[in-house]
Amino acid sequence: MKSAEIRDAYLRFFESKGHEIVPSSSLVPGNDPTLLFTNAGMVQFKDVFLGDDKRSYSRATSSQRCVRAGGKHNDLENVGYTARHHTFFEMLGNFSFGDYFKQDAIKYAWEFLTSSEWLNISADKLTVTVYAEDDEAYGIWKDQVGVPAERIIRIGDKGGRYQSDNFWAMGDTGPCGPCTEIFYDHGADIWGGPPGSPEEDGDRFIEIWNVVFMQFNRSADGTMAPLPKPSVDTGMGLERIAAVMQHVHSNYEIDLFQALLKDAAEKTGTSDMENKSLRVIADHIRSCSFLITDGVLPSNEGRGYVLRRIIRRAIRHGHKLGQKQPFFHKLVAALVKEMGEAYPELAEQQAQVEKVLLAEEQQFEKTLDKGMAVLEEALAGLQGDTIPGDVLFTLYDTYGFPLDLTADIARERELKVDEAGYEAAMDEQRARARAAGAFKVDYSASLNLDGETEFSGYSSLQDECEVVALLKDGERVEQLNEGDEGSVVLAATPFYAESGGQVGDSGYLTGASSRFEVADCQKQSGHHLHQGKVLQGSLKVGDKLSAQVDAGVRQATALNHSATHLLHAALREVLGNHVTQKGSLVDSERLRFDFSHFEGVTQEQLKTIETMVNQQILANSAVETAVCDMETAKTKGAMALFGEKYGDEVRVLSMGDGFSVELCGGTHAARTGDIGQLRITSESGVAAGVRRIEAVTGAKALQLFDETQALVQDVARQIKARPDNLAEKVAQLLSQNRQLEKELQQLKGKLASAASGDLVSEAVEVKGAKVLAATLEGADMKSLESTAMQLKDKLGKAVVLLAAPADGKINLIACVADELQGQVQAGNLIKYFAPLVGGKGGGKPDKAKGAGTDTGALSGALATVAGWVGEQLG
Repeated sequence: MKSAEIRDAYLRFFESKGHEIVPSSSLVPGNDPTLLFTNAGMVQFKDVFLGDDKRSYSRATSSQRCVRAGGKHNDLENVGYTARHHTFFEMLGNFSFGDYFKQDAIKYAWEFLTSSEWLNISADKLTVTVYAEDDEAYGIWKDQVGVPAERIIRIGDKGGRYQSDNFWAMGDTGPCGPCTEIFYDHGADIWGGPPGSPEEDGDRFIEIWNVVFMQFNRSADGTMAPLPKPSVDTGMGLERIAAVMQHVHSNYEIDLFQALLKDAAEKTGTSDMENKSLRVIADHIRSCSFLITDGVLPSNEGRGYVLRRIIRRAIRHGHKLGQKQPFFHKLVAALVKEMGEAYPELAEQQAQVEKVLLAEEQQFEKTLDKGMAVLEEALAGLQGDTIPGDVLFTLYDTYGFPLDLTADIARERELKVDEAGYEAAMDEQRARARAAGAFKVDYSASLNLDGETEFSGYSSLQDECEVVALLKDGERVEQLNEGDEGSVVLAATPFYAESGGQVGDSGYLTGASSRFEVADCQKQSGHHLHQGKVLQGSLKVGDKLSAQVDAGVRQATALNHSATHLLHAALREVLGNHVTQKGSLVDSERLRFDFSHFEGVTQEQLKTIETMVNQQILANSAVETAVCDMETAKTKGAMALFGEKYGDEVRVLSMGDGFSVELCGGTHAARTGDIGQLRITSESGVAAGVRRIEAVTGAKALQLFDETQALVQDVARQIKARPDNLAEKVAQLLSQNRQLEKELQQLKGKLASAASGDLVSEAVEVKGAKVLAATLEGADMKSLESTAMQLKDKLGKAVVLLAAPADGKINLIACVADELQGQVQAGNLIKYFAPLVGGKGGGKPDKAKGAGTDTGALSGALATVAGWVGEQLG
């Protein structure tokens, strides 16, 4: 069976068992900062397992795209060299949310694997494991399924209570439970032993199915309390089961990889199809392409950093195969051909993915040059014959230099490398990555209340409400007194709780003899928490209050929110469909919108975007909302907004006759004309591949216009121009200023040249070399460097160090003649001299720069240079 057929069969099988087929979620976990990437099928259902979210179904199945290349699950260095390690893989999963449990989960797994109607794998080839104490699961396998006792292996704790390969936990606290796994036996001709044996790490017995029985909730003190609704979380790697079904022993031999390997061989110009570098490249094009498709872009931190490492690792392996030209981006087309049908978003984003990868390949070539400069500097200051491990690691981690490349350079210069130090630095980095990716959730922070707050604020800004809970300092209380700060939970409320980038409402809660000022409204576990202070009287649970939202603030906020939707649509229209929302902030003063885009937005593009939004505002179309199920929303072309959590029914917001159609639970204008106008105030980069636009609307936009007009008139007055010829006048002044700067620089150069003639006579003879250490008053760094080079040429076999004190700072430059660099190096001279004047610096053997701050020590420091040079010359 082909991989696509297995994927389809799995989903159809569980659909036949009453499971809802749920599409793969993004590789970037939504609403979950605790995970680097989606690394398992259950991630999109985490809130359901925790009880914080409810779905219309109690059974689900999916084929989830996963990446394991950072954080807790990080085997990046193994990818390509083992049969089953990948950065990207597909996890087939079936889930029960308080519905069926161990018996059905086990029987479903066995039926799909062994039934002649489905995969038809011989039962004799399968071995199962259970948690040592899970007698129930053991009994189901033995007595109901009929697996022989000798092929049911109990796996116990290793090192601590519940520390077993067959006991799964979502984190240090929270849902957990035993699991049972199914292993496929590849045969006695493959080395390895059954699970639990000393040879379990071999390739003979391979895990293909894992069923987790979430039946406990572990508290911080280690107490294991039974869950009220035990659940099931199952995972089966598509690549692994494809290898079984296609009768091969390595995942790289399955159909999904064969086409990619051939294309990688063609693009790198190699004929050795067994070369491990081809595996690395074929694996990495999958993870890189899907990560970029999901909005991750290369950067120096977080998810972008991991993506950059994967890309550069692939490029390095291309270099090992002899391909020095950009090639990696050319593999995207082959991947789209293999997986574009199953994941159409990949095909839609093909051009964007290729563009990002090509830019990263080109950038890496520049980085290689920078890395070589760092290496040269390190070698210039090397004490002994061994390159330190921290230098090796910096070259690898910052500049992408593989250890073998640095080692080759070292051998050419008869040097050694500190591999042990390098590995120690790598271990530290892995530990940091694991710590950063640890899955930690404070389950005790959840608000334990039945039901949800009913939101009435779409149609009214005032409502009569009942207090169902009060909180002070995060703890439940029965009463809040005058002066107390806390949170009020109401059964129903017109106050919008912060969500989807829109800030929470403000206003007042008023009783017969009490008044509570609401400064903010937040949402937790479906409840609205009205946060503020008791201004008068006291509040008690059960009190009836009148809730009044600040109408002016709400209206201004709503206008900005509607404008954000129009801005999003215009960005996609002008820049492309790769634009996705990466965050937003909407309040009554302004709007801020973060979006994925690989380069800065030009002024022409910004003007086009602004004009497009204002055309929609002028059209004054009705802002329409409709509540429907997710499938109906998709047929309307609705886009989901970042940070928004959606239930069974979703709210579809439409503006401008289909110009903008998005899922959104926020509050909005009645018509686009209510927005008045939009003015973009700034565009900037906030992270690699993420841009930010800030804008104002309505009265704030008019205020901005007035302020800008006043500024133009003021500037025009100061430079004796009219507003209509202001640009021309400013251009004239800038031209005059540039000419004056040029003339000033020429004068400085002439002065420095004249000074160099005078300084020649100050050079002293030191062991056959001329040494000049002097000050050059009033010179900038450019003039200083030019003068130093002139002096070196005039003096011949010379060492020159010049210092230019100005405004409390000392610029330093050192130059050394070629014939002396074997003994005296400019970089070392600056490293010696700069600390003497309270500074630092460095550079290459022929020329180096630095700076200091202690002008009082300069004269004495200069007097030591000749002696230092003499020591170097021996």
